[in-house]
Amino acid sequence: MVSSIGWEFRDPLFLLVGLLAPLVYWFSVRIPSSVTYSSLDLPNQAPRTIRVYLSHLPAILLALAQLCIALALAGPRTGDATSKIKREGIALIMAIDRSGSMNARDFVEGDDSVSRLSALKNVLREFVLGGQSGEGRPNDLVGIITFGTYADGVCPLTLDHGNLISIMDDIEVARQQSEAATAVGEGLALAVERLRQHQAKSKVVILLTDGVSNAGEIQPLQAANLAAANDIKVYTIGAGITGYAPFPVNLADGRVALKSARVEIDEDTLKDIAIRTGGKYFHARDADGLKRVYKEIDALERSEVTEIRYLQYREHFSTFVLLALILISLSVLAGGTMLRRLP
Repeated sequence: MVSSIGWEFRDPLFLLVGLLAPLVYWFSVRIPSSVTYSSLDLPNQAPRTIRVYLSHLPAILLALAQLCIALALAGPRTGDATSKIKREGIALIMAIDRSGSMNARDFVEGDDSVSRLSALKNVLREFVLGGQSGEGRPNDLVGIITFGTYADGVCPLTLDHGNLISIMDDIEVARQQSEAATAVGEGLALAVERLRQHQAKSKVVILLTDGVSNAGEIQPLQAANLAAANDIKVYTIGAGITGYAPFPVNLADGRVALKSARVEIDEDTLKDIAIRTGGKYFHARDADGLKRVYKEIDALERSEVTEIRYLQYREHFSTFVLLALILISLSVLAGGTMLRRLP
């Protein structure tokens, strides 16, 4: 977007030089004649010609030239204002639960091949890269923290979202029982630590879990207080249901069957985390619910858009310099010809 800026002066103090114009005029008309007359009564009675009326024209032209010089020194200019849009992105970490319960097969109705974690990956891919539901997060630094029994920073904050998605695709549900617990506090604390060291003005954690925190030395609300102390907003998502969900089980003959197991979400803690940090709690029962949740978060947390204005000036001092030279030349020409004064 380009808009025109009015006239202005680079160094307006030089306009004071224009105050010398009356002096230039006064000295020009007061130059004493070298011819002495005993009396001017007789010439004054003679009819006035146009030369008499224009006798002060050279002095006036010099005074105007002085004004033009003052204007030139002041630096007259006009500017073109060019507005450039700058987007200041958000530093955002997605804290993802990879505990054993994320292997439940209840997120896509009629398709027991898709785990909760796989369904989440599909939603996050669209959230970060964009698609039918939005434009993605092209201006945001995005990172990934996973947590099961232990928290792990699998991808640092980056603008290379293609590489981030590739890393996310490699995340798997914890297979070993020793890694399959849920350390919500550890995951959130690690996300906060990564964001705390960053200089971004807006810092956000999107914490998703489908269970109850049952591992780790740091309690979820302790991590929430740490986030609040560092102005980090936490959006929490409870994925799934409290009740029974189908899980794949390997049978002795090598086949895979689904077996129901009890799952539980600690919604009260997730709500408390969101309240303490100025975020919001969401509950997603299935893949479609996850899409709606991340779409709402996408609308809530957008990059800050600011306008930077650059000015390119057109200088006009040369016009006034040229005009001053023309006025001086006309003054000298007139004073030496038609309006010449006797020496």
